[in-house]
Amino acid sequence: MVTIGSDAGRVGSSPEAVYSGAKGGTIAFSKTLAREVATKGVTVNTVCPGPPDTPALRKFADASGQDADKVIGGMTRAVPMKRLGLPEDVAAAVAFFASDAAGYITGQTLSVSGGLTMA
Repeated sequence: MVTIGSDAGRVGSSPEAVYSGAKGGTIAFSKTLAREVATKGVTVNTVCPGPPDTPALRKFADASGQDADKVIGGMTRAVPMKRLGLPEDVAAAVAFFASDAAGYITGQTLSVSGGLTMA
């Protein structure tokens, strides 16, 4: 089982208290479930995507009331790898956790954020 969390649930994110709390709950739920089902051979891990370069992010940036290019540029500069994540970056992490190669990995939380959050 692979859940989708957020680094906001690991380190907090202003002004996203409800979102951070919900994602923190997802991470804690996944860790607890991982302990409960481990003896049955089931693994449970969480992937926490960083800022994604998706149409939804572009729409958010456009609606921010600021220059969308400046919003996206600021987010990109904050990422040590100097790019936003792509859906396939997150998909690769999910596919790994769902594969036999991750058969001895459970209860883990993986940031896929280009180094933005190293928690």
